[in-house]
Amino acid sequence: MLRHWIPPDLVAEFAAVGTDAHRIFSEAGAWAERLGDVVLVSHKTDAVRDEILANLDEWCAQSALTADRVFARFLAKQNTDRISPVLIRGDAEKSLETVVSENYVRYGIDFSAGYSVGLFIDQRANRSFLQKRCARRVLNTFSYTCSFSVVAALSGAETVSIDLSGKSLTRGKANFGLNGLDLAGHKFIADDVLEVLPRLIRKKELFDAIILDPPTFSRGAKGKRFQAEENLTDLLRLGLQLAAPGAAILLSTNCTRIDTFLLQRITRSELRVAARQGKLHYTEALPDFPAGEGARTVWLLLV
Repeated sequence: MLRHWIPPDLVAEFAAVGTDAHRIFSEAGAWAERLGDVVLVSHKTDAVRDEILANLDEWCAQSALTADRVFARFLAKQNTDRISPVLIRGDAEKSLETVVSENYVRYGIDFSAGYSVGLFIDQRANRSFLQKRCARRVLNTFSYTCSFSVVAALSGAETVSIDLSGKSLTRGKANFGLNGLDLAGHKFIADDVLEVLPRLIRKKELFDAIILDPPTFSRGAKGKRFQAEENLTDLLRLGLQLAAPGAAILLSTNCTRIDTFLLQRITRSELRVAARQGKLHYTEALPDFPAGEGARTVWLLLV
């Protein structure tokens, strides 16, 4: 009997809305994701990885799916120990790149690009919420491969995407191309977010939606350190100075030491400091994620 696997009817529901990128298995210290016809297993022990593999074919048969290839990656604690996923089943001659869909939006996946392969699927509901807002100008910080920028652009927004990695932004531009989007009207800035935001403030730029989804830890080109526990408040403070009236700000973190309650407290505190008014909004829980897993997120809707 299969435990911790999503049911076949949920797979059918995803297919009905043009989604083939989602979680398929979850338990403490391990999970598996479907990325088109590829499965990515993330694990802390070889034993749980092998358990997932032993049950994968049965789950695929029940769900009327085929996993042509399976990659695995070890969930290392330190960034320096993180490596690209390793192919453990399937044709080694096939390209390490593929394309997946989420609500009919297309994203490139590259299993050779590093520990993260191109799309954080736990942000699915937040991307959908942003797309439905139809904002005019969107600021996407720590933008990685620009998935939030893509959905904003599809709803007519001009976007500014900031990430320290020029390679990630190049992949972001490719995601624009996958969805037939012209790059005109969109900016891609390869720089330290905490260096860029003050410049935008001095220029008096304003945005109708702002994405603040930083890594738990990073170090800028000048050696400046960002740590979510210490700097998330500073990031939100800067974001509020760039928010137009009625703007929506997403504050999100994967830092395990910041729970939803602390995220709420930070947001309400900075709202008072900025002497602005707004309310907190939460997107619906993802049906393929167990409660408490994935990023902690809150939307601040300003008035």
